[in-house]
Amino acid sequence: MTAVESRPSGRGTASAEGAAGELGANSGRRPIGPLVMGFVALTKPRIIELLLITTVPVMFLAEQGVPNLWLVLATCFGGYLSAGGANALNMWYDRDIDALMERTRSRPLVTGLISPTEGLVFGVSLAVISTVWFGLLVNWLSAALSLGALLFYVVVYTMILKRRTAQNIVWGGIAGCLPVLIGWSSVTNSMSWAAVILFMVIFFWTPPHYWPLSMKVKDDYARAQVPMLPVLASNKVVARQIVLYSWVMVGISLLLQPLGYTGWFYTAVALLTGGFWLWEAHALQARAKSGVTGAKLKEMRLFHWSITYVSLLFVAVAVDPFLR
Repeated sequence: MTAVESRPSGRGTASAEGAAGELGANSGRRPIGPLVMGFVALTKPRIIELLLITTVPVMFLAEQGVPNLWLVLATCFGGYLSAGGANALNMWYDRDIDALMERTRSRPLVTGLISPTEGLVFGVSLAVISTVWFGLLVNWLSAALSLGALLFYVVVYTMILKRRTAQNIVWGGIAGCLPVLIGWSSVTNSMSWAAVILFMVIFFWTPPHYWPLSMKVKDDYARAQVPMLPVLASNKVVARQIVLYSWVMVGISLLLQPLGYTGWFYTAVALLTGGFWLWEAHALQARAKSGVTGAKLKEMRLFHWSITYVSLLFVAVAVDPFLR
């Protein structure tokens, strides 16, 4: 396994950077509508939806009922600002490799709709505003966790791990686990083993959620010299890792009930959804072992199910307190 030490470059990147500089210098010529949508795109709204799915239900669990509506709104808005800032800074730093990848070459920093300087200022501004927002309107523990998640994603994952190791998504995924802790701390201004367990569920969920997608677009990552596991290892090896992480994830998800944090409803949902997850993971492993490639590998089935799984599991976290 070789480390990727340098930032890739290419003709596509150079032209994108040049266009960005030209547009940045002539910002008055840009239509307001597309420009606003470009800044919104920098925040990656669809990814943030998933983060909020893991934040709000934990607030219900921490409250053991319906939390204060204003607190929920304040936490969600602060979370959007923080995650949006992290995503904007991620795209600012990765604009060179984004220009080389099919699925990312239409991002606003690559097309030149938004200049690198504007992207950087936008990301830093959201980071500062979100931290102050959390501190003044939620609590300072949540503010610290929010800032920690942002810095971990931008510095540890984006700048250090992503281009250097196949373990990038494993340890970099910690940033995506922190919204669980933020949800709990926003209600209690403290931590709990329940929050830690759900943190670990997301930690072990992230690699088997992302690796199937990486298998699908591994040529993109190879072109950009990003050492995602499917680029460096065979489908058989990747599928074995997916199964391993999946079993640990499902096992951890079942700890909440015996420790007294949830009741029968959450446990039933965790068993049913976790069982189906394991079925899909083992099916993917069987296809990979048989040497199936291309569309017949059906790796995206597990990717799509992973989003449904985490949504159903955390909805069960929110509903369970009302059924105990």
